[in-house]
Amino acid sequence: MSPEPEAATHGVRSALEDERAHLQSQLHALDVTDDDSLSFDENFADSGQVAAEQGEAKSLANRLRDQLSDVQRALDKLDDGSYGKCEICSNPISEARLEAMPATRYCIDHAG
Repeated sequence: MSPEPEAATHGVRSALEDERAHLQSQLHALDVTDDDSLSFDENFADSGQVAAEQGEAKSLANRLRDQLSDVQRALDKLDDGSYGKCEICSNPISEARLEAMPATRYCIDHAG
């Protein structure tokens, strides 16, 4: 294997690992527990606002978890050699798309 693809793979791995750490940090900052509950001050006066903020935080946490799952899937694909192939048609995903979205699972034709 030539050094260029290995160097490119190393760069992708590094970017994905950085993204994973960033997403984990954001989830931690939301203070989401395993049971999906969030920490809020119990003395907060407006329970409606607390409920709305909890809903927004849960929605954000779910999006972060989905992104984290995609990043982990991409790292696993790097390990098994299937990174950069569309999960639907198995065709290569364009380099430009992978650069813009390293954790993408689909080629442009199958992006939803």
